[in-house]
Amino acid sequence: MPVTALYGPEDIAPGGLRPSGMPERLPASTGGASLLPRPSLQWTPEVRRATAHLYDRVSTVIPPVEWPTMAPVIAAINELKASRDAVILAHNYQTPEIFHCIADIKGDSLQLAVEATRVKADIIIQCGVHFMAETAKLLNPDKRVLIPDSRAGCSLAASITGADVRLLRERFPGVPVVAYVNTSAEVKAEVDICCTSSNAVQVVESLNAPEVIFLPDQYLARYVASKTNVKIIAWKGACEVHERFTGDELRTFREADPSVQIIAHPECPPDVLAEADFTGSTAHMIDWVRKHHPRRVMLITECSMADNVRAELPDIEMVQPCNLCPHMKRITLANILDCLLDLSGEITIDPAIAARARQPIERMINLRN
Repeated sequence: MPVTALYGPEDIAPGGLRPSGMPERLPASTGGASLLPRPSLQWTPEVRRATAHLYDRVSTVIPPVEWPTMAPVIAAINELKASRDAVILAHNYQTPEIFHCIADIKGDSLQLAVEATRVKADIIIQCGVHFMAETAKLLNPDKRVLIPDSRAGCSLAASITGADVRLLRERFPGVPVVAYVNTSAEVKAEVDICCTSSNAVQVVESLNAPEVIFLPDQYLARYVASKTNVKIIAWKGACEVHERFTGDELRTFREADPSVQIIAHPECPPDVLAEADFTGSTAHMIDWVRKHHPRRVMLITECSMADNVRAELPDIEMVQPCNLCPHMKRITLANILDCLLDLSGEITIDPAIAARARQPIERMINLRN
């Protein structure tokens, strides 16, 4: 079923002005609290030996000449994690040296949300973007959640506010609201249930409603609408990484090599999905590659995920029409180390908002389980 309506700020507020009038705000660093001395970051025989097994994981995607600059920081981070009782969560879009060499828990948004509820450590460091760190904090209110760079935002999360959701509810009274996890805590506090790209169709159909408001990704909304008979009212948000791909671009690659397998994320526009051999979340895309083991494959999503898959499956050739996420790339080994040293970038959420925002995430997780 096609999307029945598509709304943006200009459609629900007179003159296109949002009552909130402000973009999403990111928390400031907590500064030098509990500062630890900076470790030596020299490339020594000891560091080489201690990190050799880690380089084996990424040797197909990180040149040997670059490893001596990374390995001392990686070794320091892994030592500091233990002394701080910290655990590192990394999204599939993190670079290989983060994803394969220092992450304790890794996956897509749904996997990270579920695993965050099982964390025993006192400190959670979210290597991803701001809404992911907020989600971890919502699910672990008594733990300290840090993000190495608080400027790591998201075009989808920035496309909608809590005030926008309230106006949508006024326009469509009684219609349940589903929010993609790529939203701020302020927005989550105004909705009925959250979803990820892994479970969006299941979440929409679980509401047993003839019509659902789905926000903020218009392309994921179109994908969901194509998989269900539920009428979808969508928001005009889009991921700045996935919306840049085009169907024409993929047809050009396919013409050059008809054997290439193209798998795409549902945040891509419809003409891109029409060219794909498979569409799914980042976790589903990775599982598809593992299962089918194609000779050549093109992952239509953020660049680093292809590097991470290639590191795991080096015999598969990755064709990369590369689009980088500028927000994911704000997370680096250097600022992860700084985060561990001074516990900066702590996530704080207004308790009144947190209490309401936690409920739709928990409903999603409980639905899955």
